[in-house]
Amino acid sequence: MTKIVFLVHVLSTLSMLGGIWFAQIVHYPLYRLVGHASFPAYEAAHTRLTTWVVAPIMLAESSSSLWLLFQRPEGITPLQVWLGVGLVALIWLSTVHLQVPMHLRLERGFDPVVQHSLVTTNWMRTVAWSLRGLLVLWMMAAVAW
Repeated sequence: MTKIVFLVHVLSTLSMLGGIWFAQIVHYPLYRLVGHASFPAYEAAHTRLTTWVVAPIMLAESSSSLWLLFQRPEGITPLQVWLGVGLVALIWLSTVHLQVPMHLRLERGFDPVVQHSLVTTNWMRTVAWSLRGLLVLWMMAAVAW
């Protein structure tokens, strides 16, 4: 069971890594090209649909990272697990306290300052997920299969 949870952990982290880079480089910068009149509806739909995709993956990633605190495959160190949990906590804190409030503000209408802030502050999650991607690859290399 521990190795299955670990594989879920690896897959969910790498999935979010791809998603965050797509959002950071493509999706969020393109917000400014959506017409102002249709932007609130666009943003509301974006938030609703994105949540259906990323929420289950983020929950799988965070719950599997916590699982690894108690049951980790042979070869994975406590340091690796705690680093992973710390990065997950940073991602969730950033999501809840920075990105979600900005998305809610953008649902009221396009604001170039908020959009720029969204792109800028999202770098924190992009870097954290990039580090998590490297970490899970390191962990995979260390696991005794």
